[in-house]
Amino acid sequence: MRLVHLDLKGAAPRVSYLEQLFPLLSQLGANGILIEYEDMFPFKGELEILKSPYAYSEEDIERIQQLAELHKLEVVPLVQTFGHVEFVLKHEKYQHLREVERFPNSFNPHVPDTLALLQSILSQVIEKHRRSTWIHIGADEVFHLGEGMDSKNWMSRNKGDTGTMYLRHIKEVLGFLAAQYWGLRALMWDDMLRKISVGALRGERRGTAPEPGGSAAPVCVAALAGVVPSARQEPVPNPVGTRLLGEHEEPQAPSCRWHRCPRPHACSPHRVRDSKARLARGPHWQWHERQRCGWPPCRYDHYSVLCELLPVGIPSLAICLQTLANGGFTEETKRKVLDALGFQSMELDQSTCEGRGAFPGAEIYHMVQQVRGHLKESVLKALEEESAIKGWFSPYHRKHQFGNPRNLESFGSKVLKLHEDWESFVSDLHAHLERVYFPDTVEEWMEENVNPYLDQLRDLVRDYR
Repeated sequence: MRLVHLDLKGAAPRVSYLEQLFPLLSQLGANGILIEYEDMFPFKGELEILKSPYAYSEEDIERIQQLAELHKLEVVPLVQTFGHVEFVLKHEKYQHLREVERFPNSFNPHVPDTLALLQSILSQVIEKHRRSTWIHIGADEVFHLGEGMDSKNWMSRNKGDTGTMYLRHIKEVLGFLAAQYWGLRALMWDDMLRKISVGALRGERRGTAPEPGGSAAPVCVAALAGVVPSARQEPVPNPVGTRLLGEHEEPQAPSCRWHRCPRPHACSPHRVRDSKARLARGPHWQWHERQRCGWPPCRYDHYSVLCELLPVGIPSLAICLQTLANGGFTEETKRKVLDALGFQSMELDQSTCEGRGAFPGAEIYHMVQQVRGHLKESVLKALEEESAIKGWFSPYHRKHQFGNPRNLESFGSKVLKLHEDWESFVSDLHAHLERVYFPDTVEEWMEENVNPYLDQLRDLVRDYR
């Protein structure tokens, strides 16, 4: 499985853009889409409160699956079942389900309502994905686990630790899936499992093997013991289909220009080098970490800023997909990427691509480069390096509205032209973004990346006039 992870907690694209994107992903070597909907899913009934105002409709969900099927991409829905549930726990209605009352990150696994809520969420998502043979239960980065009073009391009574408590909750989730959706296979991230002692994992083998149609959780968890402790071991065959997908690690890497994000190591070229290194480690790493992780189209949690827009991340994604599909990044692989994206050349060490590009969103790719490379620089140059502005149009002059027209006219035409050019450019960028994204994403991206600099220029022009 070579899955592209669409993490929709930020910058969720319109379905019309996915219609253009899916053929490219298939061409580049993907054979599946891992969709983490969060608040973009059209929840109904008591769960309707979880929906974003721009959530996909039921018709959109069906269309996405039709498009995926058309391009031979298996859809794997992802529902977070332990951590990364800010989109749920931010609501007052569900605040009592937090592990720590102050923080909306993780579920309290000891409150019966937690499992009941998860069953409702999973049921609604699975019912809209009846074609899917896999479900991803997330379960990564369960922040503050064990810090809540209920957890402390449980560990004291049961002489347990957070690892045992974590496994107990995962077993309950998997047990529900096995009982209600026989044949549906589960995926999960493995970062939390790597922190659990081998003894705790092996201890789960004492669970009773399930009867056909019964809870498969004991077998699922038992199979993990041979996989997690050592990266050198071959993976243990799993009779019930639970797989582990390796979470990204946190190597230190120099910042790069492919993405504006807090985790530059998730980007190319560092990600390509990382993928190549893993592929060289042998069959276990190829199987265990087939899904490489990067976050161009989202935010790191429900409250963080946007990382990067999907069209800007496509060159990085294309390189990683082709590297995985071909077992390495060769000159032939590079040529396939260039042909697929419509570029003439690329330099990984400089993180640059030459050419117009012919992939969905290529205009946004180039325009974002212009914003990142020139907007701030040109505005600061006008404000700080123009001697006539510094000497005869300072903040004091502007505040008290006085100055000599002779000096103002020496820089006025230049500033007005710069302002006019950027306003025209940003208007075009705004129009392109609106074709791909919903209004909330466009507004946020502009507020974070354009307005901090363009507003300074706008204020200068207003005062000049």
